[in-house]
Amino acid sequence: MTRRILLRAGHVLSMDPAVGDLPQGDVLIEDGTIVAVDREISADAEVLDMTGRIVVPGFVDTHRHTWEAPLRNVAPDATLDDYFVDILDTFAPLYTPEDVYAGNLAGALECLNAGITTLVDWSHINNTPAHPDAAIQALTETGIRARYAYGSANTSLADYWFESKIAIPGEDVRRVRDTYFASDGNLLTMALATRGPGFCADEVVTAEWALARELDIPITVHVAMGRLAGRFGMVRQLNGLGLLGPDTTYIHCCYLHEDEWQMLADSGGTVSIAPQVEEQMGHGWPPVMKAIEYGLRPSLSIDVVTTVPGDMFTQIRAAFGAERARVNADCWKANLPVPATMLTARQMLEIATVNGAHVAGLEDRTGSLTPGKRADVVAIDATALNVAPVHDAAAAVTLSADVSNVDTVIVDGVVRKRGGKLVADVDRALRLVAESRDRLLEAKAAKEAKGAE
Repeated sequence: MTRRILLRAGHVLSMDPAVGDLPQGDVLIEDGTIVAVDREISADAEVLDMTGRIVVPGFVDTHRHTWEAPLRNVAPDATLDDYFVDILDTFAPLYTPEDVYAGNLAGALECLNAGITTLVDWSHINNTPAHPDAAIQALTETGIRARYAYGSANTSLADYWFESKIAIPGEDVRRVRDTYFASDGNLLTMALATRGPGFCADEVVTAEWALARELDIPITVHVAMGRLAGRFGMVRQLNGLGLLGPDTTYIHCCYLHEDEWQMLADSGGTVSIAPQVEEQMGHGWPPVMKAIEYGLRPSLSIDVVTTVPGDMFTQIRAAFGAERARVNADCWKANLPVPATMLTARQMLEIATVNGAHVAGLEDRTGSLTPGKRADVVAIDATALNVAPVHDAAAAVTLSADVSNVDTVIVDGVVRKRGGKLVADVDRALRLVAESRDRLLEAKAAKEAKGAE
């Protein structure tokens, strides 16, 4: 039986130039597909009243270590160097599959609650084959759209992050691909999360890139985060190995050299920027405008809730404020007017939605309210005190709204949040993630006590 949902009388920001904005418009969804966006639609459908709501495409988070949800705020003042020691060398080796499941369940529900309908889950916690199984099971249960990026194990900082000679196990990657991702048209799809040159020996880098291309899955890698990684010249090294390509997403990019930006752009690669983490942990200035200057379409990501909030509103404002502050300061020093290319609030909404879908390799199915795409839709309550009255709907979303204003979330045509409440067993997720936190802290204390003997 055909299932229709009609979103009626919302302020629609489609993020599709061909559709445009409708100060009062309807969106018709049929069997999970957007079939019409217009000022007024008549249809035999379940009607959701969007009066007083701003209707936008779901946000896309192009890089999050979702497994770290049990460690929320465990490292609030951490630098990037601290993170490697305090998280990857301390907690990651202690993670059981149950911890991964709890983290991905709570983390994905956190995304949905915040209006993030698509997630690239950068899962570098595959200490055993049961770990990716647990991560994928949790993503599946939440109903989020996700690109599961299979990463390395993290049982030893020395083994996995210092010129590592241990490649991601191809046999298990193939197992996961065959078991869960035989089709690329489903809600969950697959990628490979690689560590890259500088962190791995060349033969490991080459083997991992070859594995991803053998399986026809995209690649996602951190580059130039902090001065050390910047000195690695990771994009330059990849170019020297003949590995650059349009199937690769480069995360952070804060200390890329100018020639590396050109190499990245020429190869058709994509960029994911995590502004709050980059400013707070010392990765470098978020290079949003730098990416745009090279003709790229940058996206936003959360990265780690060990240290920063897990919502897209924070990332939008961190990027917007940082880039405008940088340009303003440069222009003040040079006694020049600010350029016409200054970032706008509207651009930030594009970056958080349709650009994110582009970077995740899913623009054909999400990122804009375009007839024919899958229905990933978010409605923002614009009647709340922190949003109303609305003069500029895009600015209301990017500069005023927060998670409390996310009223309705639809993923693939299924309502996942209604009336400000998740349609999910939130209590169970909270219980599991709290139990995971306690288990990890207990294991950490036991390991420290044993080491002190």
